[in-house]
Amino acid sequence: MPSTSSVAQSIASLPEADRTAVLRVLTPAEAEEVYNDWRFWARPDQLAPSGDWRVWLILAGRGFGKTRCGAEWVLEQVRQGRKRIALVGETKADVRDVMVEGESGILAVSGQDRPLYEPSKRRLTWANGAVATCYSGDEPDQLRGPQQDAAWLDELAKYRYAEDTWSNLDLGLRLGEAPQAVVTTTPRPIGIIRELVGDRHVQTTRGSTYANLPNLAESFAARIIARYEGTRLGRQELHAEILDDVPGALWQRAHIDDARRASPPQCERVVVGIDPAVTSGEDADETGIVVCGKLADRAYVIEDISGHYTPQEWAGEALKAYYRHDADRLVAEINQGGDMVEHTIRTLDRNASYKGVRAARGKMTRAEIAAAIDEAHSRGLKFTGHLCSVTFREAVDLGIDSLEHGFLTNTEYDPEKKLDECPAAFRESLQTIDLGSEDILATIRHMVDNGVSMTSTLAVYELSVPNRPPLEDRNLCLLYTSPSPRD
Repeated sequence: MPSTSSVAQSIASLPEADRTAVLRVLTPAEAEEVYNDWRFWARPDQLAPSGDWRVWLILAGRGFGKTRCGAEWVLEQVRQGRKRIALVGETKADVRDVMVEGESGILAVSGQDRPLYEPSKRRLTWANGAVATCYSGDEPDQLRGPQQDAAWLDELAKYRYAEDTWSNLDLGLRLGEAPQAVVTTTPRPIGIIRELVGDRHVQTTRGSTYANLPNLAESFAARIIARYEGTRLGRQELHAEILDDVPGALWQRAHIDDARRASPPQCERVVVGIDPAVTSGEDADETGIVVCGKLADRAYVIEDISGHYTPQEWAGEALKAYYRHDADRLVAEINQGGDMVEHTIRTLDRNASYKGVRAARGKMTRAEIAAAIDEAHSRGLKFTGHLCSVTFREAVDLGIDSLEHGFLTNTEYDPEKKLDECPAAFRESLQTIDLGSEDILATIRHMVDNGVSMTSTLAVYELSVPNRPPLEDRNLCLLYTSPSPRD
Protein backbone atom coordinates (compact mmCIF):
# COMPACT_ATOMS: atom_id res chain seq x y z
CA MET A 1 0.00 0.00 0.00
CA PRO A 2 1.47 3.43 -0.92
CA SER A 3 2.74 5.54 1.91
CA THR A 4 0.28 8.40 2.35
CA SER A 5 -1.02 10.50 5.21
CA SER A 6 -3.89 8.24 6.29
CA VAL A 7 -5.35 4.76 5.84
CA ALA A 8 -8.34 6.22 4.00
CA GLN A 9 -6.17 8.10 1.53
CA SER A 10 -4.05 5.03 0.97
CA ILE A 11 -7.13 2.99 0.09
CA ALA A 12 -8.45 5.79 -2.11
CA SER A 13 -5.19 5.75 -4.09
CA LEU A 14 -5.57 2.06 -5.02
CA PRO A 15 -7.12 0.86 -8.28
CA GLU A 16 -10.86 0.41 -7.95
CA ALA A 17 -10.63 -3.36 -8.28
CA ASP A 18 -8.31 -3.59 -5.22
CA ARG A 19 -10.26 -1.36 -2.83
CA THR A 20 -12.97 -3.85 -1.87
CA ALA A 21 -10.44 -6.53 -1.02
CA VAL A 22 -8.47 -4.16 1.19
CA LEU A 23 -11.58 -2.91 2.96
CA ARG A 24 -12.52 -6.50 3.89
CA VAL A 25 -9.29 -7.08 5.83
CA LEU A 26 -9.15 -3.83 7.80
CA THR A 27 -8.85 -4.04 11.55
CA PRO A 28 -11.69 -2.48 13.59
CA ALA A 29 -9.44 0.48 14.37
CA GLU A 30 -8.53 0.98 10.72
CA ALA A 31 -12.19 0.65 9.67
CA GLU A 32 -13.15 3.30 12.22
CA GLU A 33 -10.44 5.61 10.87
CA VAL A 34 -11.66 5.18 7.31
CA TYR A 35 -15.29 5.70 8.34
CA ASN A 36 -14.47 9.01 10.02
CA ASP A 37 -12.13 10.31 7.33
CA TRP A 38 -14.14 12.94 5.49
CA ARG A 39 -11.63 13.27 2.68
CA PHE A 40 -12.18 9.63 1.79
CA TRP A 41 -15.95 10.06 1.37
CA ALA A 42 -16.32 13.64 0.22
CA ARG A 43 -16.83 14.73 -3.33
CA PRO A 44 -14.19 17.12 -4.69
CA ASP A 45 -16.67 20.03 -4.52
CA GLN A 46 -17.13 19.39 -0.78
CA LEU A 47 -13.47 19.93 0.07
CA ALA A 48 -11.93 23.29 0.83
CA PRO A 49 -10.13 24.82 -2.15
CA SER A 50 -6.39 25.34 -2.14
CA GLY A 51 -4.79 28.73 -2.37
CA ASP A 52 -4.80 31.92 -0.34
CA TRP A 53 -8.40 32.74 0.50
CA ARG A 54 -10.13 34.42 3.41
CA VAL A 55 -13.66 33.14 2.79
CA TRP A 56 -14.90 29.90 1.24
CA LEU A 57 -18.43 30.55 -0.02
CA ILE A 58 -20.46 27.42 -0.76
CA LEU A 59 -23.52 28.39 -2.84
CA ALA A 60 -25.43 25.18 -3.33
CA GLY A 61 -28.92 23.76 -3.64
CA ARG A 62 -30.97 21.92 -1.04
CA GLY A 63 -29.50 18.56 -0.08
CA PHE A 64 -26.05 19.30 -1.55
CA GLY A 65 -24.33 18.46 1.72
CA LYS A 66 -23.49 22.03 2.77
CA THR A 67 -23.93 21.35 6.49
CA ARG A 68 -21.57 18.38 6.37
CA CYS A 69 -19.01 20.55 4.53
CA GLY A 70 -19.16 23.19 7.25
CA ALA A 71 -19.02 20.75 10.16
CA GLU A 72 -16.10 18.81 8.71
CA TRP A 73 -14.20 22.00 7.94
CA VAL A 74 -14.57 23.12 11.55
CA LEU A 75 -13.21 19.79 12.81
CA GLU A 76 -10.27 20.08 10.43
CA GLN A 77 -9.50 23.57 11.76
CA VAL A 78 -9.52 22.23 15.32
CA ARG A 79 -7.07 19.47 14.37
CA GLN A 80 -4.83 22.07 12.70
CA GLY A 81 -4.64 24.14 15.88
CA ARG A 82 -7.31 26.83 15.53
CA LYS A 83 -8.45 27.84 19.00
CA ARG A 84 -11.34 30.34 18.70
CA ILE A 85 -14.14 29.47 16.29
CA ALA A 86 -17.49 31.18 15.73
CA LEU A 87 -20.56 29.14 14.75
CA VAL A 88 -23.28 31.40 13.34
CA GLY A 89 -26.79 30.37 12.29
CA GLU A 90 -29.96 32.21 11.39
CA THR A 91 -31.31 31.70 14.93
CA LYS A 92 -30.12 30.11 18.17
CA ALA A 93 -32.30 27.09 17.39
CA ASP A 94 -30.70 26.68 13.96
CA VAL A 95 -27.21 26.68 15.43
CA ARG A 96 -28.20 24.05 17.99
CA ASP A 97 -30.48 21.85 15.87
CA VAL A 98 -28.57 21.93 12.59
CA MET A 99 -24.94 22.99 13.04
CA VAL A 100 -24.22 21.28 16.37
CA GLU A 101 -26.77 18.53 17.04
CA GLY A 102 -28.05 17.88 13.51
CA GLU A 103 -27.57 14.67 11.52
CA SER A 104 -24.66 16.27 9.68
CA GLY A 105 -23.70 18.60 12.52
CA ILE A 106 -20.45 18.77 14.45
CA LEU A 107 -21.37 16.26 17.16
CA ALA A 108 -22.58 13.65 14.67
CA VAL A 109 -19.43 13.71 12.53
CA SER A 110 -16.84 14.12 15.27
CA GLY A 111 -16.06 10.46 15.89
CA GLN A 112 -13.58 10.01 18.74
CA ASP A 113 -12.75 13.73 18.76
CA ARG A 114 -16.22 14.61 20.02
CA PRO A 115 -16.17 17.92 21.90
CA LEU A 116 -17.89 18.79 25.17
CA TYR A 117 -21.08 20.63 24.32
CA GLU A 118 -22.46 23.06 26.91
CA PRO A 119 -25.74 24.50 25.55
CA SER A 120 -26.19 26.94 28.43
CA LYS A 121 -22.78 28.47 27.70
CA ARG A 122 -23.30 28.33 23.92
CA ARG A 123 -19.98 26.60 23.35
CA LEU A 124 -18.17 23.42 22.35
CA THR A 125 -14.79 22.61 23.88
CA TRP A 126 -12.24 20.11 22.50
CA ALA A 127 -9.56 18.24 24.37
CA ASN A 128 -6.82 20.36 22.76
CA GLY A 129 -8.35 23.55 24.19
CA ALA A 130 -10.14 24.75 21.07
CA VAL A 131 -13.48 26.48 21.72
CA ALA A 132 -16.35 27.07 19.30
CA THR A 133 -18.96 29.63 20.41
CA CYS A 134 -22.52 29.73 19.06
CA TYR A 135 -24.02 32.99 17.76
CA SER A 136 -27.36 33.94 16.26
CA GLY A 137 -27.89 36.05 13.14
CA ASP A 138 -30.86 37.58 14.97
CA GLU A 139 -28.42 39.25 17.36
CA PRO A 140 -25.50 40.57 15.29
CA ASP A 141 -24.14 42.69 18.15
CA GLN A 142 -23.11 39.49 19.95
CA LEU A 143 -20.25 39.36 17.44
CA ARG A 144 -19.10 42.92 18.00
CA GLY A 145 -16.53 42.15 20.71
CA PRO A 146 -15.25 38.55 20.37
CA GLN A 147 -12.17 37.61 18.33
CA GLN A 148 -11.85 34.46 16.23
CA ASP A 149 -9.38 32.71 14.00
CA ALA A 150 -12.10 30.73 12.17
CA ALA A 151 -15.85 30.89 11.59
CA TRP A 152 -18.66 28.91 9.99
CA LEU A 153 -21.86 30.71 8.95
CA ASP A 154 -24.78 28.57 7.80
CA GLU A 155 -27.57 29.89 5.52
CA LEU A 156 -26.31 33.48 5.62
CA ALA A 157 -28.73 34.49 2.84
CA LYS A 158 -31.68 33.87 5.18
CA TYR A 159 -30.49 36.07 8.06
CA ARG A 160 -32.69 38.95 9.11
CA TYR A 161 -29.58 41.10 9.68
CA ALA A 162 -27.25 39.44 7.19
CA GLU A 163 -25.04 42.46 6.45
CA ASP A 164 -24.70 43.51 10.10
CA THR A 165 -23.91 39.93 11.14
CA TRP A 166 -21.27 39.53 8.46
CA SER A 167 -19.67 42.93 9.19
CA ASN A 168 -19.35 42.25 12.91
CA LEU A 169 -17.98 38.76 12.30
CA ASP A 170 -15.54 39.91 9.62
CA LEU A 171 -14.10 42.56 11.92
CA GLY A 172 -13.58 39.90 14.60
CA LEU A 173 -11.66 37.50 12.34
CA ARG A 174 -8.29 38.79 13.49
CA LEU A 175 -6.57 36.00 15.45
CA GLY A 176 -3.75 33.88 14.08
CA GLU A 177 -1.77 34.27 10.91
CA ALA A 178 -4.56 33.72 8.39
CA PRO A 179 -8.09 33.64 9.85
CA GLN A 180 -10.70 32.09 7.57
CA ALA A 181 -14.46 31.69 7.35
CA VAL A 182 -16.76 29.25 5.57
CA VAL A 183 -20.23 30.34 4.45
CA THR A 184 -22.68 27.58 3.49
CA THR A 185 -25.93 28.82 2.01
CA THR A 186 -28.58 28.49 -0.63
CA PRO A 187 -28.37 31.83 -2.43
CA ARG A 188 -30.76 34.74 -2.39
CA PRO A 189 -30.25 38.05 -4.21
CA ILE A 190 -29.18 40.08 -1.18
CA GLY A 191 -26.36 42.57 -1.01
CA ILE A 192 -23.89 40.61 1.11
CA ILE A 193 -24.11 37.53 -1.14
CA ARG A 194 -23.42 39.62 -4.24
CA GLU A 195 -20.56 41.32 -2.40
CA LEU A 196 -18.95 38.03 -1.41
CA VAL A 197 -19.27 36.57 -4.90
CA GLY A 198 -17.42 39.56 -6.34
CA ASP A 199 -14.67 39.65 -3.69
CA ARG A 200 -11.22 38.52 -4.90
CA HIS A 201 -10.48 37.12 -1.43
CA VAL A 202 -13.46 34.76 -1.62
CA GLN A 203 -13.34 31.30 -3.17
CA THR A 204 -16.79 30.29 -4.38
CA THR A 205 -18.01 26.72 -4.81
CA ARG A 206 -21.29 26.27 -6.67
CA GLY A 207 -23.30 23.07 -6.61
CA SER A 208 -26.78 21.72 -7.20
CA THR A 209 -29.05 19.28 -5.44
CA TYR A 210 -28.28 16.75 -8.16
CA ALA A 211 -24.64 16.47 -7.04
CA ASN A 212 -25.73 14.57 -3.91
CA LEU A 213 -28.80 12.82 -5.30
CA PRO A 214 -27.58 9.22 -4.57
CA ASN A 215 -27.52 10.07 -0.85
CA LEU A 216 -31.01 11.59 -0.74
CA ALA A 217 -34.30 9.78 -0.20
CA GLU A 218 -35.92 8.52 -3.42
CA SER A 219 -39.17 10.21 -2.36
CA PHE A 220 -37.33 13.53 -2.29
CA ALA A 221 -36.33 13.20 -5.93
CA ALA A 222 -39.76 11.96 -6.94
CA ARG A 223 -41.68 14.72 -5.18
CA ILE A 224 -39.50 17.82 -4.70
CA ILE A 225 -37.50 17.72 -7.90
CA ALA A 226 -40.53 16.75 -9.99
CA ARG A 227 -42.42 19.69 -8.54
CA TYR A 228 -39.76 22.41 -8.70
CA GLU A 229 -37.47 21.49 -11.60
CA GLY A 230 -37.89 24.07 -14.36
CA THR A 231 -39.49 26.65 -12.06
CA ARG A 232 -38.04 29.91 -10.83
CA LEU A 233 -37.95 28.53 -7.27
CA GLY A 234 -36.18 25.42 -8.53
CA ARG A 235 -33.45 27.51 -10.16
CA GLN A 236 -32.73 29.04 -6.76
CA GLU A 237 -33.32 26.16 -4.37
CA LEU A 238 -32.11 23.24 -6.52
CA HIS A 239 -29.53 24.82 -8.84
CA ALA A 240 -28.40 27.62 -6.49
CA GLU A 241 -28.79 30.42 -9.01
CA ILE A 242 -28.84 33.98 -7.71
CA LEU A 243 -32.11 35.36 -9.07
CA ASP A 244 -31.89 39.11 -9.15
CA ASP A 245 -35.40 39.93 -10.32
CA VAL A 246 -38.92 38.85 -9.39
CA PRO A 247 -41.15 38.22 -12.43
CA GLY A 248 -43.71 40.99 -12.75
CA ALA A 249 -41.84 43.29 -10.35
CA LEU A 250 -42.42 47.01 -10.84
CA TRP A 251 -38.68 47.68 -11.05
CA GLN A 252 -36.21 45.37 -12.77
CA ARG A 253 -32.50 45.71 -11.97
CA ALA A 254 -31.63 45.91 -15.68
CA HIS A 255 -33.98 48.85 -16.12
CA ILE A 256 -32.45 50.66 -13.15
CA ASP A 257 -28.90 50.04 -14.37
CA ASP A 258 -29.77 51.26 -17.87
CA ALA A 259 -31.09 54.50 -16.42
CA ARG A 260 -28.00 55.28 -14.35
CA ARG A 261 -25.94 58.36 -15.15
CA ALA A 262 -22.41 59.20 -14.07
CA SER A 263 -23.68 62.47 -12.61
CA PRO A 264 -27.03 64.25 -12.58
CA PRO A 265 -27.62 67.25 -14.86
CA GLN A 266 -28.25 70.78 -13.63
CA CYS A 267 -31.87 70.37 -12.62
CA GLU A 268 -34.62 72.98 -12.82
CA ARG A 269 -35.92 72.04 -9.40
CA VAL A 270 -34.53 69.97 -6.52
CA VAL A 271 -36.42 68.67 -3.50
CA VAL A 272 -35.48 66.54 -0.48
CA GLY A 273 -38.16 63.93 0.19
CA ILE A 274 -38.63 62.49 3.68
CA ASP A 275 -40.72 59.45 4.67
CA PRO A 276 -40.23 59.22 8.47
CA ALA A 277 -40.36 55.90 10.27
CA VAL A 278 -42.94 55.64 13.02
CA THR A 279 -40.39 54.43 15.58
CA SER A 280 -36.61 54.52 15.90
CA GLY A 281 -35.97 51.28 17.78
CA GLU A 282 -33.70 48.43 16.74
CA ASP A 283 -36.46 46.75 14.73
CA ALA A 284 -37.84 49.98 13.21
CA ASP A 285 -38.15 50.63 9.50
CA GLU A 286 -35.72 52.94 7.77
CA THR A 287 -36.55 56.61 7.35
CA GLY A 288 -36.55 57.28 3.64
CA ILE A 289 -34.58 60.39 2.60
CA VAL A 290 -33.92 61.03 -1.10
CA VAL A 291 -32.78 64.06 -3.05
CA CYS A 292 -34.64 64.27 -6.36
CA GLY A 293 -34.27 66.66 -9.29
CA LYS A 294 -36.44 67.53 -12.29
CA LEU A 295 -35.25 68.58 -15.74
CA ALA A 296 -37.84 68.89 -18.52
CA ASP A 297 -39.89 65.68 -18.42
CA ARG A 298 -37.30 63.60 -16.54
CA ALA A 299 -36.74 63.05 -12.84
CA TYR A 300 -33.43 62.06 -11.24
CA VAL A 301 -32.60 60.51 -7.88
CA ILE A 302 -29.52 62.53 -6.99
CA GLU A 303 -28.77 61.04 -3.56
CA ASP A 304 -30.26 58.43 -1.24
CA ILE A 305 -29.39 58.85 2.44
CA SER A 306 -32.13 56.63 3.90
CA GLY A 307 -31.29 54.86 7.13
CA HIS A 308 -32.20 54.09 10.73
CA TYR A 309 -32.40 57.44 12.52
CA THR A 310 -33.96 59.03 15.55
CA PRO A 311 -36.25 61.98 14.70
CA GLN A 312 -33.46 64.46 15.49
CA GLU A 313 -31.04 62.51 13.32
CA TRP A 314 -33.25 62.21 10.23
CA ALA A 315 -34.20 65.85 10.46
CA GLY A 316 -30.50 66.78 10.65
CA GLU A 317 -29.57 64.54 7.70
CA ALA A 318 -32.41 65.92 5.60
CA LEU A 319 -31.41 69.51 6.35
CA LYS A 320 -27.77 68.83 5.50
CA ALA A 321 -28.86 67.37 2.16
CA TYR A 322 -31.16 70.38 1.62
CA TYR A 323 -28.25 72.80 1.86
CA ARG A 324 -25.70 70.49 0.23
CA HIS A 325 -27.75 70.32 -2.97
CA ASP A 326 -29.18 73.84 -2.75
CA ALA A 327 -32.66 72.30 -2.77
CA ASP A 328 -35.85 74.28 -3.32
CA ARG A 329 -37.87 72.53 -0.64
CA LEU A 330 -38.12 69.81 1.98
CA VAL A 331 -41.15 67.58 1.35
CA ALA A 332 -42.26 65.13 4.04
CA GLU A 333 -45.05 62.55 4.19
CA ILE A 334 -47.13 63.31 7.27
CA ASN A 335 -49.60 60.41 7.17
CA GLN A 336 -48.20 59.03 10.41
CA GLY A 337 -46.16 61.82 11.91
CA GLY A 338 -48.56 64.74 11.37
CA ASP A 339 -47.42 68.04 12.88
CA MET A 340 -44.57 66.25 14.64
CA VAL A 341 -42.61 66.05 11.38
CA GLU A 342 -42.63 69.81 10.79
CA HIS A 343 -41.97 70.52 14.47
CA THR A 344 -38.88 68.28 14.41
CA ILE A 345 -37.49 70.07 11.37
CA ARG A 346 -38.33 73.55 12.68
CA THR A 347 -36.57 72.76 15.94
CA LEU A 348 -33.30 72.54 14.00
CA ASP A 349 -33.95 75.10 11.28
CA ARG A 350 -36.82 77.60 11.15
CA ASN A 351 -35.85 79.02 7.76
CA ALA A 352 -35.83 75.93 5.53
CA SER A 353 -38.61 75.78 2.93
CA TYR A 354 -40.91 72.96 4.05
CA LYS A 355 -44.12 71.31 2.84
CA GLY A 356 -45.98 68.41 4.41
CA VAL A 357 -47.97 66.12 2.12
CA ARG A 358 -50.49 63.47 2.95
CA ALA A 359 -50.40 60.42 0.68
CA ALA A 360 -53.77 59.87 -0.95
CA ARG A 361 -52.76 56.91 -3.07
CA GLY A 362 -53.11 53.45 -1.59
CA LYS A 363 -49.90 51.76 -0.53
CA MET A 364 -50.63 48.69 -2.61
CA THR A 365 -51.17 48.77 -6.37
CA ARG A 366 -52.45 46.06 -8.70
CA ALA A 367 -48.94 45.59 -10.13
CA GLU A 368 -47.45 45.12 -6.67
CA ILE A 369 -50.11 42.58 -5.71
CA ALA A 370 -49.61 40.73 -9.00
CA ALA A 371 -45.86 40.47 -8.37
CA ALA A 372 -46.40 39.29 -4.80
CA ILE A 373 -48.98 36.70 -5.86
CA ASP A 374 -46.67 35.33 -8.58
CA GLU A 375 -43.78 35.02 -6.12
CA ALA A 376 -45.96 33.29 -3.49
CA HIS A 377 -47.38 30.82 -6.03
CA SER A 378 -43.88 30.06 -7.37
CA ARG A 379 -43.01 28.92 -3.84
CA GLY A 380 -46.14 26.81 -3.47
CA LEU A 381 -47.69 29.32 -1.04
CA LYS A 382 -51.12 30.93 -0.84
CA PHE A 383 -51.64 34.70 -0.90
CA THR A 384 -54.24 36.68 1.06
CA GLY A 385 -54.84 40.40 1.26
CA HIS A 386 -56.37 43.10 3.44
CA LEU A 387 -57.30 45.45 0.59
CA CYS A 388 -58.54 48.93 -0.10
CA SER A 389 -56.73 50.44 -3.08
CA VAL A 390 -57.45 47.24 -5.05
CA THR A 391 -61.01 45.92 -5.26
CA PHE A 392 -62.15 42.36 -4.66
CA ARG A 393 -62.85 41.63 -8.31
CA GLU A 394 -59.51 43.12 -9.39
CA ALA A 395 -57.71 40.97 -6.81
CA VAL A 396 -59.55 37.83 -7.95
CA ASP A 397 -58.50 38.50 -11.55
CA LEU A 398 -54.87 38.84 -10.38
CA GLY A 399 -54.99 35.35 -8.82
CA ILE A 400 -55.42 36.06 -5.10
CA ASP A 401 -56.34 33.05 -2.95
CA SER A 402 -58.18 34.67 -0.05
CA LEU A 403 -59.59 38.04 1.04
CA GLU A 404 -59.67 39.53 4.52
CA HIS A 405 -62.52 41.23 6.42
CA GLY A 406 -65.15 40.93 3.75
CA PHE A 407 -67.47 43.74 2.77
CA LEU A 408 -65.70 46.32 4.95
CA THR A 409 -62.58 46.31 2.77
CA ASN A 410 -64.16 46.08 -0.70
CA THR A 411 -64.10 49.48 -2.38
CA GLU A 412 -65.45 48.56 -5.81
CA TYR A 413 -68.89 49.99 -5.01
CA ASP A 414 -67.61 53.48 -4.19
CA PRO A 415 -68.53 55.92 -7.01
CA GLU A 416 -65.33 57.92 -6.32
CA LYS A 417 -63.04 54.90 -6.65
CA LYS A 418 -59.96 55.46 -8.85
CA LEU A 419 -57.50 52.82 -10.00
CA ASP A 420 -54.94 51.86 -7.33
CA GLU A 421 -56.29 54.40 -4.87
CA CYS A 422 -58.13 53.93 -1.60
CA PRO A 423 -61.18 56.24 -1.48
CA ALA A 424 -61.10 58.60 1.47
CA ALA A 425 -64.63 57.89 2.72
CA PHE A 426 -65.57 54.60 1.11
CA ARG A 427 -67.18 53.16 4.25
CA GLU A 428 -69.77 55.90 4.24
CA SER A 429 -70.75 54.89 0.71
CA LEU A 430 -71.19 51.29 1.82
CA GLN A 431 -74.03 52.25 4.15
CA THR A 432 -76.39 52.81 1.22
CA ILE A 433 -75.56 49.61 -0.66
CA ASP A 434 -78.24 46.93 -1.06
CA LEU A 435 -76.56 43.75 0.11
CA GLY A 436 -78.91 41.74 -2.15
CA SER A 437 -78.11 43.78 -5.26
CA GLU A 438 -76.82 42.27 -8.48
CA ASP A 439 -73.45 44.02 -8.01
CA ILE A 440 -72.89 42.30 -4.68
CA LEU A 441 -74.06 38.93 -6.01
CA ALA A 442 -71.80 39.31 -9.07
CA THR A 443 -68.76 39.80 -6.81
CA ILE A 444 -69.67 36.72 -4.77
CA ARG A 445 -70.14 34.62 -7.91
CA HIS A 446 -66.78 35.84 -9.26
CA MET A 447 -65.06 34.76 -6.04
CA VAL A 448 -66.78 31.36 -6.01
CA ASP A 449 -66.02 30.68 -9.68
CA ASN A 450 -62.32 31.36 -9.06
CA GLY A 451 -62.05 29.47 -5.77
CA VAL A 452 -61.29 32.56 -3.66
CA SER A 453 -62.19 32.33 0.01
CA MET A 454 -62.98 35.15 2.42
CA THR A 455 -61.99 35.42 6.07
CA SER A 456 -64.88 37.12 7.84
CA THR A 457 -64.23 38.89 11.12
CA LEU A 458 -67.87 39.75 11.74
CA ALA A 459 -67.79 38.27 15.24
CA VAL A 460 -64.87 40.48 16.18
CA TYR A 461 -66.50 43.61 14.74
CA GLU A 462 -69.77 42.87 16.47
CA LEU A 463 -68.04 42.59 19.82
CA SER A 464 -66.86 46.19 19.37
CA VAL A 465 -70.42 47.51 19.07
CA PRO A 466 -71.46 49.50 22.20
CA ASN A 467 -73.80 47.75 24.65
CA ARG A 468 -73.52 44.40 22.90
CA PRO A 469 -73.02 41.44 25.29
CA PRO A 470 -69.51 40.08 24.66
CA LEU A 471 -70.30 36.43 25.32
CA GLU A 472 -73.09 35.59 22.89
CA ASP A 473 -72.98 31.95 21.89
CA ARG A 474 -73.44 32.77 18.21
CA ASN A 475 -70.25 34.81 18.25
CA LEU A 476 -68.29 32.27 20.23
CA CYS A 477 -69.34 29.51 17.84
CA LEU A 478 -67.65 31.39 15.05
CA LEU A 479 -64.44 31.72 17.04
CA TYR A 480 -64.14 28.21 18.53
CA THR A 481 -64.40 24.73 17.11
CA SER A 482 -65.75 23.08 20.28
CA PRO A 483 -69.33 21.81 19.98
CA SER A 484 -70.01 23.50 23.30
CA PRO A 485 -68.43 26.99 23.15
CA ARG A 486 -68.67 27.59 26.87
CA ASP A 487 -66.52 24.50 27.48
